[in-house]
Amino acid sequence: QVQLVESGGGPAQAGGSLRLSCAASGRTFNRYAMGWFRRCPGKEREFVAAINRRGDSTDYLNSVKGRFTISRDNAKNAVYLQMNSLKPEDTAVYYCAGRERYSDEYYTDPEKYSYWGQGTQVTVSS
Repeated sequence: QVQLVESGGGPAQAGGSLRLSCAASGRTFNRYAMGWFRRCPGKEREFVAAINRRGDSTDYLNSVKGRFTISRDNAKNAVYLQMNSLKPEDTAVYYCAGRERYSDEYYTDPEKYSYWGQGTQVTVSS
């Protein structure tokens, strides 16, 4: 079992940047596919970015491509979401999620994930 704790959220100006971090407990982090999801005000939870266990395959929500970058450091048991050129519509609670997987797949479907963090609020003002 793994526990996930997000950090790095907060207020930001449109056009600014934030870097979210997700720290994972446990000794088998390199077996986990990881993802970032968000819940915007009044909307359903949506996929933002995903990365496979090796960190060499990623996927993104179309609206964040070219602005957000997901990465991981398996030695530090951490996954990151670098968010640049932020827009007010990026305002949301951001969650990291993980699933143990021995293959090199990643997942965009939140139902595929077994573990979730508590979330971190990102608020972008214009």
